[in-house]
Amino acid sequence: MDSIRPERKKSSADLSARRRRGDGRPTIADVAARAGVAAITVSRALSDPSLVSDTLRKTIEEAVQALGYVPNLSARTLASTRSSVVGVLIPSLSQTVFTDVLRGVYDGVDGSPLTVQIGNTRYDEAEEERLIKVFLREKPAGMIVSGIDQTPEARRMLENAGCPVIQIMDISDDPIDQIIGFSHYDGGRKVTEHLIEEGYRRIGFIAGWVSRRSSGRLDGYRAALAAAGLPQPSLEHSFSPGYMPKLADASETPAGRPVLEFATPRVGRELFRAAIAADPGLDAVFCNNDILALGVLFECQAQGIRVPEDMGIAGFNDHDYMESAFPSLSSGRTHRYRNGLDAVVAIRRRLGGAPVGEPVIDMGVEVMKRRSTDRSGNRRD
Repeated sequence: MDSIRPERKKSSADLSARRRRGDGRPTIADVAARAGVAAITVSRALSDPSLVSDTLRKTIEEAVQALGYVPNLSARTLASTRSSVVGVLIPSLSQTVFTDVLRGVYDGVDGSPLTVQIGNTRYDEAEEERLIKVFLREKPAGMIVSGIDQTPEARRMLENAGCPVIQIMDISDDPIDQIIGFSHYDGGRKVTEHLIEEGYRRIGFIAGWVSRRSSGRLDGYRAALAAAGLPQPSLEHSFSPGYMPKLADASETPAGRPVLEFATPRVGRELFRAAIAADPGLDAVFCNNDILALGVLFECQAQGIRVPEDMGIAGFNDHDYMESAFPSLSSGRTHRYRNGLDAVVAIRRRLGGAPVGEPVIDMGVEVMKRRSTDRSGNRRD
């Protein structure tokens, strides 16, 4: 006759075994029960051992070894604070300024497990907020955000994103996390100072639309004129908010927003015609961007205005076509490709455990002096 064994009191390990996965493998809850801690504590210790004390880490490691616990990688991916995605928010997909930035971003992730997700804010604060919420739900490995004019809510979300956040294409003493860019104010001041140095005195400012970034260049332009004793606010020309030229092939987006073109050669020509009509003595223009400067050049050629003898022209950003134009066009060079590349490099370093480093990195703006502002005739195309 078989002997009857006395019933043994079930241990916590026995009880936890009944809570194992359907495939019989121990769960993180089993490890937590054996170590006598909460499951979230085990999760933190496994993902980042520095978050718990050495004693607690050792206890959890012993529980992991005793149970033979192997993390469920797919579940950890879903629950992880990071994915492999780098979210990139830019205000326009049509402007070559930002296509250059994106080239740098994509080259930056090349050879890594990171992927890129792009959001186009279309210079709309509400859209930027919406996209930030969407991106952060995906728990990105990092975020790259163009500009510094985020709303308080957008800034709050990015400050609590739990991942590296790199602002680009601008500069600030108060970055959300880290900023790599340049001062639009300094750029506008430097370009205007160059025009003054070349002997121009009636210098106009042309912008298709004055955004926050544009206003920085405008402030720099004003400061340079004031320092030279040439304050001329009447020479500033841009389309008012009530009038912005629309694209010829589309009047509205599906969401009902007007489709606006505020940086084209046509806009440059229109604004320049308005500028010289208002002040026939105008002898130079600082254009908010290169494409407007190209339009001003076209209009000068159409009207027989000699460049640079009668009219100096300078742009901003320094695209390739500025050097190829005839005459070649001066411009404030911004390092757009490198800005995108360096932002990704900063994120990759942070993900690899490196400290934040310098929170503010100013890449500067360099004035490229070409024939369109060279009254001395030293430069030849």
